[in-house]
Amino acid sequence: MLLAISAAAAEPRSGYQDASPATRAMQDDDTTNPGFLWVQQGEAIWHEHGGTTGKSCADCHGDAAAMRGVAARYPAYNVTLGHPLTLEQRINLSRTADQGAEAFAPEGDTLLAITAFVGLQSRGMPMAVSPDGPARPYYENGQRLFQTRMGQLNLSCQQCHDDFAGKRLAGALIPQGHPNGYPLYRLEWQGMGSLYRRIRNCITGVRGEPFAVDSPDLVDLELFLGVRATGLVVETPAVRP
Repeated sequence: MLLAISAAAAEPRSGYQDASPATRAMQDDDTTNPGFLWVQQGEAIWHEHGGTTGKSCADCHGDAAAMRGVAARYPAYNVTLGHPLTLEQRINLSRTADQGAEAFAPEGDTLLAITAFVGLQSRGMPMAVSPDGPARPYYENGQRLFQTRMGQLNLSCQQCHDDFAGKRLAGALIPQGHPNGYPLYRLEWQGMGSLYRRIRNCITGVRGEPFAVDSPDLVDLELFLGVRATGLVVETPAVRP
C-alpha cells in the first residue's frame, strides 16, 4: 500500500516521542494518566442500560475486550451508509439504531469517555486504517484537504506536519500530527479532547474557517490522517502538552 506522504514524514513519529519525560511518564502510568478519569466513566457507560430497547453496550458486545482492534481501524467505510465513519460516529450509530437512545453530544464528556474506553482496548495495536476499496475516493479527498492551503496565513496541514515537522514554531516543536492517541488528555486544555478539536484548533490557528463537526470533509481528513499514521500503535488515552 503506497502512502502519499513526504520524505519528512516517511518514518512516522508519535507525538509521545516528542513529549517531555514528565509527560511521557504521565501517559505511561495508568494511575497518573488523567485520561483514565474519562476511561472509568466510559466503562460505566458500557454497562448502562438505556434507550427504548433497554440494552447496554455489553448486552450486544459482551466484554469490552471484544472491541480490541476496533479503534485501530477507524475511520472506516460503512457499507450500509455508503461512506466512512469515525469511531465517535459509529458509537453514536449504535446508540441510536441499536439502543434507541439519543446520540451523545459531539465533544461532550460522555462521548469522549466511551470512545476512550473503546480505544483503550486497542492500545498497543498497530494502526490499520484502510484507504482501499470504496474508501479510496474519501481517502483521496482527505489527502487533498491535507495539502490545501487555508486561512489568512495560507498554510496547509502538510506544510507544518510534513515539511516542517521537527522544527520549532514560537519555541514549540512541530509534531508530525498523528492521531494514534485520540481521544487524548492535553495539558494545554486541562481536559480530554477529540481529534476534531485538535484539527479545529489548527485551522483557527491559521485564521481559517473550521469544518463543522461531523462534516464529510472532516471525516475524510481524519481517514487520511489515520492511514498516514500506519506504522504507529494506538496509545489511547495519550497525554500531550
